[in-house]
Amino acid sequence: MEKRRLGRTDLFVTKICLGTMTFGEQNTEAEGHAQLDLALDRGVNFIDTAELYPIPPKAETQGATERFIGNWMKERGNRDKVILATKVVGRTANEWFRGGRPSKLVRADIMDAIDKSLAKLQTDHVDLYQIHFPDRLVPWGSSPTRIGEWPAKRADDETPIAETLAVFEDLVKAGKIRHLGLSNESAWGVMTFVKEAERGAGPRVASLQNAYNLVNRTFEVNLAEVSDREDVSLLAYSPLAQGYLTGKYDDGALPEGSRKQLYNRLQRYETAGAADAHKAYNQCARDFGMDPALFANAFVTHQPFVASNIIGATSIAQLETALASADVKWTSEMQAAVDAIHQQRGNPCP
Repeated sequence: MEKRRLGRTDLFVTKICLGTMTFGEQNTEAEGHAQLDLALDRGVNFIDTAELYPIPPKAETQGATERFIGNWMKERGNRDKVILATKVVGRTANEWFRGGRPSKLVRADIMDAIDKSLAKLQTDHVDLYQIHFPDRLVPWGSSPTRIGEWPAKRADDETPIAETLAVFEDLVKAGKIRHLGLSNESAWGVMTFVKEAERGAGPRVASLQNAYNLVNRTFEVNLAEVSDREDVSLLAYSPLAQGYLTGKYDDGALPEGSRKQLYNRLQRYETAGAADAHKAYNQCARDFGMDPALFANAFVTHQPFVASNIIGATSIAQLETALASADVKWTSEMQAAVDAIHQQRGNPCP
């Protein structure tokens, strides 16, 4: 499988990354291991997880995903065959991460997080350690289509980015992490991390993991230029818009066992105008003779500024479809068709 350089690092990641947020909730450990085996067999070298996982987050299951991956690597003896990425939570009121208190991006909390993640993953280092979401009070995803409340609220105890970077510098020096990545971050946030790194505060950010799909192309507005000029690679998550770009929810359908039926927490993709946009793209896929899930994944996988498409699945059949997107020939006609819909529909689901 084609590999792409991650930022300015010496890491080359496959254009497909296996996301694992279902391991420990929708997927058992055996099912997770089967997905990992298949992905590795198909040439994937990049695995993404987080201390937060599985989703939906809750105290009873938190950390299970990392444990499943750690057990898999130990059983297979294949740690050297994968580029392993995990994440530390940003500012959160949820108290189960730090043993009964809220968490922020301060030294004590980051150190606690990495040590727990390394123990669960049964490794002495992670290749890419990402900040899951900012310490700042910003909209989820950090790239909205409109500004919302203005002036934006700021926490009285907001952690300076330079202070956070200094902790990551110590983690690199200690050999616990190789590189720093961001997630759910804005153009201002990415540039501030870059600027502070250039001032010597800490390591240079290598990647940005943000949502990117047919109904959310907000990355292209400002972040794409930042990514290009500053060599901050996009790791695109939610290529299927939490399942809405598979067609399974079209016309109000609610399949048994689907994430919406189980958890009803897909509101990011249930905004005004979203249902019509989903249907338009799903029909576009069928017009090209393709399964909507394959089409939506192929769109993300083959955009020139995407370093890796983080796919997710709850079944081997779904995983097979997602992996197959690497082999799709994405044509100029396909791009023109989705661009035409986007011109009319915009980004209904930031």
